[in-house]
Amino acid sequence: MIRSIQQFFEVRLVSQVTVDPQSTDHRLQLATAALLIEMTRADHDISEIEQQEVTDAIQSTFELNDEDTQNLIELAEQQAKQATSLFEFTNLINNGFSREEKNQVIELLWRVAYADQYLEKHEQHLMRRLAGLLHISHNDYIAAKFRAREWAELDPEA
Repeated sequence: MIRSIQQFFEVRLVSQVTVDPQSTDHRLQLATAALLIEMTRADHDISEIEQQEVTDAIQSTFELNDEDTQNLIELAEQQAKQATSLFEFTNLINNGFSREEKNQVIELLWRVAYADQYLEKHEQHLMRRLAGLLHISHNDYIAAKFRAREWAELDPEA
């Protein structure tokens, strides 16, 4: 079992040998989706609105159809459950995304945290950890937080 998990990460997440941009894009999408899923789990109360926000964020950010979005979420959920640390995901994002793209990931994470209209202390703690792991400046962290909070207040379904 452990060997199969290790092989999966080597092939799907960690391997930097491939230069196929589509494969790289898929790994980055998977890493981003896994972090979003981890945010839904931060407060130990996974709400439908948080799950819907993850789906919406993935679909709109990566311009995926419904089927591809669902497949990515299912795979990301498996990876999030099997991951030994967040570093596996944040390292990929650090190596594959620009500063602006990483700031977008942080904003998406804030949106998931605010989706249920309540920011729980465990969500806030996870946000701080992820911002550190993604090397997000304090100014960018706060700006993303404010944008997400404004978005949550304006969203009629949030």
